[in-house]
Amino acid sequence: MLRFDAQTLLKIIVGVDLVQVPGISEISAMELISEIGIDMNKWASAKHFAAWLNLAPNTKITGGKIITSKMQKKKNHAGQTLRMCANSIGNSKSPLGDFSRKMKSRLGKRGGIVATAHKLSRIVYTMIKEKREYNPEKVVKDLEKQKQNKIKYYEEQILKLKKAC
Repeated sequence: MLRFDAQTLLKIIVGVDLVQVPGISEISAMELISEIGIDMNKWASAKHFAAWLNLAPNTKITGGKIITSKMQKKKNHAGQTLRMCANSIGNSKSPLGDFSRKMKSRLGKRGGIVATAHKLSRIVYTMIKEKREYNPEKVVKDLEKQKQNKIKYYEEQILKLKKAC
């Protein structure tokens, strides 16, 4: 436990409160800032940032076919911190917790944790670069959009089956 108010100090240093994001504690936020800094201009986009954190697959394509798609074996302490944060999100009842459980059911435990850490990295990148506070409604909107797309897909499948009969 810290003997000082780290959350207020981090907010002053970074400009936004990273601790608002589910799964990111004061200590995790301090580790992230110590590893990545507060200058996000080093990376061209959130995708580049996630790849630097080793949270994006290393897809090798030749002749238009995917040969391998594995995670690189390099160590990145900030990426490991985000993976630990993603692991703790799985038990929360937040929208990110729902996302984490969905990814774990689809990709397995390890893949779900990496996918959730990737989403966290994009959130952290956007928060620090644009100095915007965390907005859980954005994640909720994305989940609702996915649900609506799934409903639309199943309705189309039902119509195809009715025409076939």
